[in-house]
Formats: sequence, C-alpha cells, structure tokens
Amino acid sequence: MGRAAAVTAELLAWWLLLMAAWLVFISTVDALEGFVGAGCALLGASAACGARRAMGDR
Repeated sequence: MGRAAAVTAELLAWWLLLMAAWLVFISTVDALEGFVGAGCALLGASAACGARRAMGDR
C-alpha cells in the first residue's frame, strides 16, 4: 500500500469513527446535523492523523 493510500485509509477510518460517535450523541438526525457532523468529523480526523504523524516521526 502506498503512502497516499495509507493516509487516505487512516483519515477515512478516523472520519467513520468520529461520525458514528456524532450520530450516537445527537438527539435528532436531519440533513443539517449530518452535514455539521461530517464537517466536524473531518476536522477531527485531520487533527488525529496529523497528531499521529507528528508523534510517529520522533
């Protein structure tokens, strides 16, 4: 697996995990909540990937 594929897979895994957590914790599921959750999960996934990469390079 190439580096780009590995980064994409890691980002997708984090995004799915965070999106699932968002859906568990909200009370109503509508389109706006889904879009907000997807955006927040993407930001969190990017931060998690960056933090792991920063700690792994030490």
